[in-house]
Amino acid sequence: MEKKNILIVEDHALTRFALSASLKDEDFIENIFEAKEAYEAYTILSKNKIDVILMDLGLPGVDGISATIEIKKKYPDIKVIIITSHNEEREVQKCMQAGISAYCSKDIKPDKLIRLIQDVINGAIWFDSNIAKYVLNMTRTNKEDFRKETSYSLTSKEMMVLNLISEGYSNQDIAKKLDISVNTTKVHVCSILQKLSVDDRTQAAVKALKENITG
Repeated sequence: MEKKNILIVEDHALTRFALSASLKDEDFIENIFEAKEAYEAYTILSKNKIDVILMDLGLPGVDGISATIEIKKKYPDIKVIIITSHNEEREVQKCMQAGISAYCSKDIKPDKLIRLIQDVINGAIWFDSNIAKYVLNMTRTNKEDFRKETSYSLTSKEMMVLNLISEGYSNQDIAKKLDISVNTTKVHVCSILQKLSVDDRTQAAVKALKENITG
């Protein structure tokens, strides 16, 4: 795996230190940057290529959701992982709509966080089990208005790929499950994003869940 740059956005110094310390010796990480609030994060992003952001929600001034929305507008390819002690349904929904790649609790174990970051880099989407019920609620929202027949002209193979994207599988995992190459999987993913008029996999998964596109 190509080495990646990580940005930790967290206002509590001890939490920042703990996160940085748990990641510093990983071979796939090049540099770890730290910011204690959104504007400091914006400055770091303007000067450095960042691949993954570990974002707290309860930031002073501009909150983590607003910061994520702003960052994803300017840097849509950056993967944002929310690490927070908050698990309110409205916040979870806003985070999903903002285009996050993962949502996890601050009590996540270091080894699990490292695997999570690697999975997200590979294209996976991950949500803490504590907020899974909110994701299911989004699936039920407007279910009477959106039916499975609203397929956006997706082929049967694209529907299978979208279903696996919604379940959090990476391109590599999708390729294995469907017995196709990773390049073919990427072609399907690009086609799905175009047909759904979304910018990334997370938005595709959210749209699929909200509109009940997949089975």
